[in-house]
Amino acid sequence: MKTFDPQAMYSEWMSQLVNQKNWQDWMLPASPLNQMQMPSGDMLKELGALIEPATMTRLQREYMQELAQLWQDFSLSKLPDLKDRRFAAPDWHNHAMHSYSAASYLLNARFLMALAEAVQAPAKTKQKIGFAVQQMIDAMSPANFLVTNPEAQSKLIESKGESLAKGISQMLADMQKGRISQTDESAFEVGKNVATSAGNVVFENKLFQLIQYQPATKTVHQRPLLMVPPCINKFYILDLQPENSVVHYAVEQGHTVFLVSWANPDESMADVTWDDYIEDGAIKAISVVQEISKQDKINAFGFCVGGTIISTALSVLADRGQHPAASLTLLTTLLDFSQTGVLDVFIDEMQVKMREQTIGQGGLLPGRDLASTFSALRANDLVWNYVQSNYLKGEAPPPFDLLYWNADSTNLPGPMFCWYLRNTYLENKLRQPGALTVAGSKVDLGKIDAPCFIYGSRDDHIVPWQAAYASTSLLNPRHKSKNRFLLGASGHIAGVVNPPAKKKRNYWTNTQTGLDADKWFADATEHPGSWWPEWADFLKEHGGKMVKAPAKPGSPDFPAIEVAPGRYVKVRAD
Repeated sequence: MKTFDPQAMYSEWMSQLVNQKNWQDWMLPASPLNQMQMPSGDMLKELGALIEPATMTRLQREYMQELAQLWQDFSLSKLPDLKDRRFAAPDWHNHAMHSYSAASYLLNARFLMALAEAVQAPAKTKQKIGFAVQQMIDAMSPANFLVTNPEAQSKLIESKGESLAKGISQMLADMQKGRISQTDESAFEVGKNVATSAGNVVFENKLFQLIQYQPATKTVHQRPLLMVPPCINKFYILDLQPENSVVHYAVEQGHTVFLVSWANPDESMADVTWDDYIEDGAIKAISVVQEISKQDKINAFGFCVGGTIISTALSVLADRGQHPAASLTLLTTLLDFSQTGVLDVFIDEMQVKMREQTIGQGGLLPGRDLASTFSALRANDLVWNYVQSNYLKGEAPPPFDLLYWNADSTNLPGPMFCWYLRNTYLENKLRQPGALTVAGSKVDLGKIDAPCFIYGSRDDHIVPWQAAYASTSLLNPRHKSKNRFLLGASGHIAGVVNPPAKKKRNYWTNTQTGLDADKWFADATEHPGSWWPEWADFLKEHGGKMVKAPAKPGSPDFPAIEVAPGRYVKVRAD
């Protein structure tokens, strides 16, 4: 079966804009009949798809019936009902040709997806076929091309060509960067208007800098809070701006907050392994926080891959007879990789072996490869939406801190990345007690002795909430009452970054974590607003007594090195 490369699809689209002949071809008038020919099933055949002849015949018959009705409506000047938000603008409804271009596209899209659904194939193969077909459908929307996008055409006429000139200029600039601009990146600077919480770097090695944040209260909880963000993208998703900063909120709640700022790997880190991230990363950070705070117990926190890293580290320490966590917070984290959502289409033996052969023994996974993969998961929102606005309409993307962070990608060391792919996503060994040896110790998540606060986002396409909930079966298996699961609304990032002051969204709670996920949700209680106060109560319970806030950062053995956010976070992958 062929693999689908979303970046190749985008590159092909880009080539059409810079090739003069293609521009001329695009400007030829389009016939509504040509627009409404039955889509070919050849692509599905190339992907190894098998569809029962009777099913194919039925789908073709239904397609032709809908096509005939569409053409009849067209001949009677009856405009189709376009409910897709890509075609919501009045320009799509004011001209019959454009209305039927969109309607025929949507008909073809439904037919192709019906073919994909009808495929007889193993579940994973079928999932890949469906993903590839959806990517092709998204790419071929008439909204993505000047000759079939009436909004872009109107803008072209109104601006007397200025919109097209600006769009081409923005497209060429993006080609130089190798990625689509999703926000005005000139509006932000790390340390000036994002990642601005006051603090100091108090430790660094080649893998990370450790930031200690300045207290905001006269007294603080005795036990410090150590935050471990994902090593994919930068830490400041947890510290965007004061009003939506998880770091700022935790400091305001009276916690001494430490945070790991991962290095953006270059060739000098091409041989770094998963073991290194555990031993010289998370475990070292725990040790330094213990020494600076003079506390044996700390509150540990992990977000996404950072949660997988800190959980692995605590399991390794448990195997060594050490239990430094007074509590563990996991946000949108996978420990059981049985359900990995749409990312599963990128993970199979062939693709993992390919990575192992190219970078498994040394090398880097470029940050732009990861960014391209994640954008492909929501291509309409993160790719084609910006193609239409930036290039076809010549609109400059507005400033948005979250999208600035999203574009600030990081590389990953090849050996570390390949180990992670094989042992978690592909073989799901982290959930099996003793199946993995990391940093010389057996990994058994059930040995972590700490109350756990586990959070999932209901619409998360990277860590499905049911997969986050599965951690309740792996942690504290003999004392499940020590686990607390909370479900928030929205997606992987927006669900997490939901400060109380905004009074947005909602969340669900249920103290019974011994249930299966669907039963848990069915019996859960819905609450309006942010889940952060619930987490604050959990941290307060395990934070220890209140003591005088530290007068200065670090300690004699770990003096302040530089002010936050430090140097490491400012290193860009591109």
